[in-house]
Amino acid sequence: MMGPAHSLSGAAAWLGVGAAASAYDHPMPWPVLVVGALICAGAALAPDLDHKSATISRAFGPISRGLCEIIDKLSYATYKATKKQGDPRRTGGHRTLTHTWLWAVMIGGGASALAMFGGRWAVLAILFVHLVLAVEGLLWRMARVSSDVLVWLLGATGAWILADVLHQPGNGSNWMFTEPGQEYLWLGLPIVLGSLVHCLGDALTVSGCPVLWPIPIGRKRWYPIGPPKMLRFRAGSWVELKVLMPFFMLLGGIGGLGALGFIG
Repeated sequence: MMGPAHSLSGAAAWLGVGAAASAYDHPMPWPVLVVGALICAGAALAPDLDHKSATISRAFGPISRGLCEIIDKLSYATYKATKKQGDPRRTGGHRTLTHTWLWAVMIGGGASALAMFGGRWAVLAILFVHLVLAVEGLLWRMARVSSDVLVWLLGATGAWILADVLHQPGNGSNWMFTEPGQEYLWLGLPIVLGSLVHCLGDALTVSGCPVLWPIPIGRKRWYPIGPPKMLRFRAGSWVELKVLMPFFMLLGGIGGLGALGFIG
């Protein structure tokens, strides 16, 4: 799928989690719902850091472009080192390592540890990166006609404000993890979810997605999971734009209302 659909699906997924949490008597404070949805929307773009034309690879200028080169080479090297006889030859690392459940867990776990031990500046960094990506994905029309600097300023301002809001007592810095010292440990959850939602979205396309790696399936370790081929579509096709994106918006709206207790 393309960036806007990935971001919409990520935001909708977190709002759905919020509705489920509310239904099971563990509601999210509204700042957690908002911040989590934005982080998840941004994280749903992150697996494409292995592709030089992806939104995330262009979002932070030379820093993200350089990181893209590294991730692509790392992904390709991992593919070559672990592929089985049934896996096809490849010339690059796109839709390999970063499109797996293991990568999602590692990145989310690393973000949680960074937020918990790194203090306010670590939280601000996590928020800034994902808010910039969320703007690029959710507001992609406006982001494309504005300068990168304006998008970065919006991300930085939003990160600063939301970090202050979360830090207030009762606003969710210790949501889910309430022991002393576990503040912001939950920040990794929307990152894991966003990465997995990205993989599931790509699994619906023609190429499928090897989300289960390194679990072997038959003669392949990088088995492209997906529905029957007749149900798949090409990225950017009318199915994505006219069907899936409105569907994600509807799901997000229902999830948000459920999370806030208006329906249930």
